[in-house]
Amino acid sequence: MSEELTIPQVVDDLTDKQDLRRTLKDIAAGISGGVAQVLVGQPFDITKVRLQTSTTQTSAIKVVQSLIKNEGFRGFYKGTVTPLIGVGACVSCQFGVNEAMKRYFHRKNNYSTTTLALKEYYACGFVSGCANGFLTAPIEHVRIRLQLQTHSLTTAEYSGAVDCIKKLLASGKIMRGLTPTLLRTSHGFGVYFSTYEALLARDAKKGVKRVDIPSWKLCSYGALSGALLWIMVYPFDVIKSVMQSDSLYAPTRGKNVIQVARHIYAERGLKAFFKGFGPTMLRSLPVNGATFTTFELAMRLMG
Repeated sequence: MSEELTIPQVVDDLTDKQDLRRTLKDIAAGISGGVAQVLVGQPFDITKVRLQTSTTQTSAIKVVQSLIKNEGFRGFYKGTVTPLIGVGACVSCQFGVNEAMKRYFHRKNNYSTTTLALKEYYACGFVSGCANGFLTAPIEHVRIRLQLQTHSLTTAEYSGAVDCIKKLLASGKIMRGLTPTLLRTSHGFGVYFSTYEALLARDAKKGVKRVDIPSWKLCSYGALSGALLWIMVYPFDVIKSVMQSDSLYAPTRGKNVIQVARHIYAERGLKAFFKGFGPTMLRSLPVNGATFTTFELAMRLMG
């Protein structure tokens, strides 16, 4: 990937004008991408979480078979309400902050070039990931608690998303897992967005405008960017899932990232940090392809 990327931006970030309409477009397009992300990725995600948090030897196929047998196909969308609302906000945040950071760097560079250096695109994604982490941590905490319930709602600990949120707030533990989440999203989104921009640069060098790039290419670029994200940060996601699935009041696997990592290693070895990696990668390809494609197409539709 070259150091300088010659590509047009998603929005006109070469002007110093603060445009509310442009910001609203970012938000709307981000929400659209977030909804697509949840609907496509939820079945993969619940499989991943149950693999990551299982204390017995199992596999993705066994998890899926058990889920269908005991909870039916609707079980794949258990805990969907919270991420459907929250992920829209998260994706709006990550794309919105990323675009705002690109405008910041252009101002800092006195608009001396129509492009940014690759390291600056990474920095944009890094800051975006930091902001996103504060939204993602509580949303994923709620989702994991609900996804791990295998009993009917009459006997389950949480009757639904609202009940789960209330109990987590009352316990003061709703932000559990924030540190590994930030470690995952900061570097992860730095890689995510800089990879996507670099792939688009190849088309720009051939004279293809961003608005003319076909949907299948946007989807493939998003899929590859998402795959690289997870390759770089997956162990942090395992640590986060274990922390967020542990007992609220008397955690047995550690109280911080280092303690939890040591516990995972002592109990299950190094391979445990990549448990559920297969379903995650299978999920990552369609999910991130759908996210970027939906975002780009939404921006085009809004002009």
